[in-house]
Amino acid sequence: MKIRFQADADLNQAIVTGILRLEPTIDFQTSNVASLSGLSDLEVLALAAQDGKILVSHDQRTMPKYFAEFVMNQASGGVIIVLQSFPISEAINNLIKIWRTSEAEDWINRIAYLPL
Repeated sequence: MKIRFQADADLNQAIVTGILRLEPTIDFQTSNVASLSGLSDLEVLALAAQDGKILVSHDQRTMPKYFAEFVMNQASGGVIIVLQSFPISEAINNLIKIWRTSEAEDWINRIAYLPL
């Protein structure tokens, strides 16, 4: 199955916008559309998992901890942490490459960091 992405509330919107400009067929839901603002990390992980989406976030401080806790009890579509210092253009290119070269099943219960 093709990868689908969910942006966390802290993800730079320029990443989502840039990806959708270059590859408009990617399913990349914004945090506003998913109403994620104000939700806890566990709630965000649950919504992304419910929709079968990989959560994309900048939150390297708390998200990995909550992800580890979350996958002990249920399956996740996966998490990609984009480091704040990683250039936006590179983040865009890397996420498109991930979308083109892997399947959703490859990301179940997996956490990865960009740059890879």
